Amino acid sequence: MSPFSQKRELGDFIRGQREKLVATAIGLAPGSRRRTPGLRREEVAQLCGLSTTWYTWIEQGRAVSVSPGALARLARALQLGRAERAYLFELAGKRDPDHGGDVGELPEAVLACVGTIAAPAYILDRTWNARAWNASAERLFIGWLDQPGERNLLRFIFLHASARVLICDWTERARRVAGEFRAASSRHLDDPVLRRLIDELHRESADFARFWDAHGVLGREGGERTFHHPQDGFLRYEQVTFTLAGGPDFKLTMLVTSPGIPNE
Repeated sequence: MSPFSQKRELGDFIRGQREKLVATAIGLAPGSRRRTPGLRREEVAQLCGLSTTWYTWIEQGRAVSVSPGALARLARALQLGRAERAYLFELAGKRDPDHGGDVGELPEAVLACVGTIAAPAYILDRTWNARAWNASAERLFIGWLDQPGERNLLRFIFLHASARVLICDWTERARRVAGEFRAASSRHLDDPVLRRLIDELHRESADFARFWDAHGVLGREGGERTFHHPQDGFLRYEQVTFTLAGGPDFKLTMLVTSPGIPNE
């Protein structure tokens, strides 16, 4: 979408949301001479602390820049849901200042679903702590998912010697993981929990520090993953990762056996 089209879509989206609102629902008098549906432009502008002229320009798709704080006030004034708010910030090309804090809990249905998957499967949160996993994943990831306490994938890879034995071509995989984590965490670098994790890894692992300081950025892609398992020998999988609907901070990863390439 071109910048011009994006501005037009932003304006059309905001106008559509404004026209859905009922004055009485946000504490305004209903009035008797409303010639258009929903709220007036000046009413929304007042609610989010913008001038009527500036707000009008936004709706008209003009080339004006709106700060993240003003967008957040606008989202509250328009009573946007989570998906609508995310769409607003995406169209405006801004980072949501309220997109942070606790990542929440996984629904029970999601937890139950992971246990029904035959392949090794696990869910990571924003800081790459394992929040759910199945028995197959626990058997595969010796030293990580079979251990008590916090099960952080980054700490396992960079701080536990057993990871270097389990993961084939550890150096290349670790380099990619650092790049994938940088890309995944880009929206949350002000999160104090995330910063403490990065600082700890940077301090405790020379390899992490080297990879992190290289500023590599990689998507969490699928592809072949191989392991030297102490009980099961050489294992080969294809990794598939999904973002959970309604929970963008959670990633479901499955390791499926490659067709025609049996494990040895």
